[in-house]
Amino acid sequence: MKVRKAVFPAAGLGTRFLPATKAQPKEMLPLVDKPMIQYVVEEAVASGLSEIIVVTGRGKRAIEDHFDSAFELEYYLNDRGKADELAQIKTISELASVSYVRQREPLGLGHAILCARSLVGDEPFAVFLGDDIIGSTATPCMRQLLDVCDRYEAPVLAVERVPRQKIQQYGVIKGRPVDRRVHEIQDLVEKPKPEDAPSDLAIIGRYVLPPEIFEILAGTGADSRGEIQLTAALRVLRSRRPIYAVEFEGRRYDTGDKLGFLKPTVEFPLARPDLSDEFRTYLKTLNL
Repeated sequence: MKVRKAVFPAAGLGTRFLPATKAQPKEMLPLVDKPMIQYVVEEAVASGLSEIIVVTGRGKRAIEDHFDSAFELEYYLNDRGKADELAQIKTISELASVSYVRQREPLGLGHAILCARSLVGDEPFAVFLGDDIIGSTATPCMRQLLDVCDRYEAPVLAVERVPRQKIQQYGVIKGRPVDRRVHEIQDLVEKPKPEDAPSDLAIIGRYVLPPEIFEILAGTGADSRGEIQLTAALRVLRSRRPIYAVEFEGRRYDTGDKLGFLKPTVEFPLARPDLSDEFRTYLKTLNL
């Protein structure tokens, strides 16, 4: 069955970005002139996905407003003859069909995905973690995963090689190479110590999953922090059927912490024709 739906867990409290996230969702923090979540939704649409499901929580209303129509603003821009700005605003609300479901408690990534069960239904779906913004010069990251999913008719995860000293921050796979940049997963380990990690291939925030993952998540117990971990459910899924991992081609920005957020804040304007020359000149004046 063709993958049409994408789930975006966005119910986190964004505590690493306080106080900026006290009154606004972390997903709405801007990179140049677009909120972070818009970059990820645009990747989903460019990958051929037409239905977006956002898992939200308390204080996330700004996400819903961003992807909704803004009649008053559109009227104002049209009345003032601001055609370019009007086109940009209307494009946002026309990107895809967007629906929302609430995660009432922060009970982990697995629980957030489980909250989308009624909207996904009995069909395969994609998952995007908004902290990972992935730029690609050719094929979008999720499209790379979907192509592998079509080829092997199996669930697929995105992976990236990370330094051993950072491996404990990620879920990690043990894999068997089966094709260029494609591995069949033999095991998954959540946040191992560097000396215990089965490889340096870390799981990144892109997944293509079958509907049976919901049944597995519903039967997965909470960990020591009271959270339902997706990695635990994926281990059960792997015992039932093959799962593959793709070393995607593209540049990943981990915006989940302050330093990771600052990198695209600098690099994105340098890639913009309307900003790059003046911004580059400004950076040179800093004598860095």
